[in-house]
Amino acid sequence: MKTPRVIPAVLLAALAFAAALFTASLIGAAEVTAGAPAVPPPVAALLPIEHAVLTPPPQVPPPITRQYPARVVVKLEVVEKVGQLVDGVDYTYWTYGGTVPGSFIRIREGDEVEFHLANAAGSRLPHNIDLHAVTGPGGGATPSLTAPGQGTTFTFRALQAGLYVYHCATTPVATHVANGMYGLVLVEPKEGLPHVDREYYVMQGEFYTSGKYGEFGYQEFDATKALDERPTYVVFNGAVGSLTGKSALTANVGETVRLYFGVGGPNLSSSFHVIGETFDRVYAEGAYDRPARNVSTVLVPSGGTAVVELKADVPGSYALVDHSLSRAFDKGALGMLKVKGEPAPAVYAGADIDATYLGAHSDASAEAARNEAELTALFSVAVRADPKLAELSKDIQGERGKQVYLSLCYACHQIDGQGLPGAFPPLARSDYMLADRERAIRIVLKGLSGPVTVNGVSINSAMPPLEGILSDWQIADVLSYVYNAWGNEGAAFKPAEVKAIRQKNR
Repeated sequence: MKTPRVIPAVLLAALAFAAALFTASLIGAAEVTAGAPAVPPPVAALLPIEHAVLTPPPQVPPPITRQYPARVVVKLEVVEKVGQLVDGVDYTYWTYGGTVPGSFIRIREGDEVEFHLANAAGSRLPHNIDLHAVTGPGGGATPSLTAPGQGTTFTFRALQAGLYVYHCATTPVATHVANGMYGLVLVEPKEGLPHVDREYYVMQGEFYTSGKYGEFGYQEFDATKALDERPTYVVFNGAVGSLTGKSALTANVGETVRLYFGVGGPNLSSSFHVIGETFDRVYAEGAYDRPARNVSTVLVPSGGTAVVELKADVPGSYALVDHSLSRAFDKGALGMLKVKGEPAPAVYAGADIDATYLGAHSDASAEAARNEAELTALFSVAVRADPKLAELSKDIQGERGKQVYLSLCYACHQIDGQGLPGAFPPLARSDYMLADRERAIRIVLKGLSGPVTVNGVSINSAMPPLEGILSDWQIADVLSYVYNAWGNEGAAFKPAEVKAIRQKNR
């Protein structure tokens, strides 16, 4: 099997900068000069000037109330920054405004837009912006090519109302988009939009990392995976868990919620769905002329959008997912809308979503992530001579392992480790598992089928192999958790132990 090819950051930067210089030679150096003034059409000088309010996801700027066009000044900065893709995994994002997706832009049909794009001095690469709301060659990409530490300006007229994607179009385009360079621009119709109680901004995108999903540490962009369209992560708003736990969207019973949804890509479409709700109105492709009604799932292409509205009738937790479900439950494309209010038994009398259903996206997993972060902070300042240091390290590993367990193991072995009688063996106080650490590692790596006797009871079931899914770190973490949960006691597992057995059994 070929080892995935990872392009070094220095080589990537050199290739991108060379492409940018070639593009600049075609469009003229004046268009990439810092502070070059836009030359608006004469009619723009007669319009009142407004400065656009830009918001980070999932927030949306307030509705536009004016009844006339304006000259709207938009100022957006490109920032390259390291952020957390999932708990314990760092990644260098390329962003508009410091977030993925980029800042939400809200303008009105007929506005003359004066767009200022800056590229932070700390950036390594040139960037530009292609707005699908722009009528003109390149959508603004050519005049906005901006070197690090520089700024460019161009103008356009917002001719058509709708919700549109914007993204970077600097060569290699797919690489810039895959690193987080996309966002939404809303062009409100002249007559405005119907009133709703809450508006939110959600975008789906893919990330292609050199390591497996959840593999601990800093991860590089993997060009081979991107070319093959095999994302490691498929997420909402730039990271796993960006819309869960304390970051979940909120509403009250009786309120109408509007979601501005887009797909940055660069490759996959989305089957957007809210589990337990039906969209009252769907504006497909962000077009406002003929909304569809009573739709459950909306297909949104890469580079496309949809505006969906729903009324929150019943309190509880509602999962936002890509209904290509491996992306939702195994790669991160899952968020939450939490609705508060009085029960509505005439509409629904069932239970709320629980941890068994959500697994790695449950509150229990979020709590484990918080505990891990707190323990890691303590560990970083601990004195080497502190006798509790080794115990603290094991606790950190256990909290990471709990998140892996809730992602893959809980359905069969259950949250409490008791298994399912007659079907799946217990892990809590399991004499079979605790008796042989190497065997435990081999089972996670290679799987197990056939009868086993656990605590005096024979169970005939199957355990799938996980060697192609989990890294050495993840297997060490999850076994450390299992060996110290539900009354079990054992030493922490080391990634080197797992690696040795993985290589021995090849």
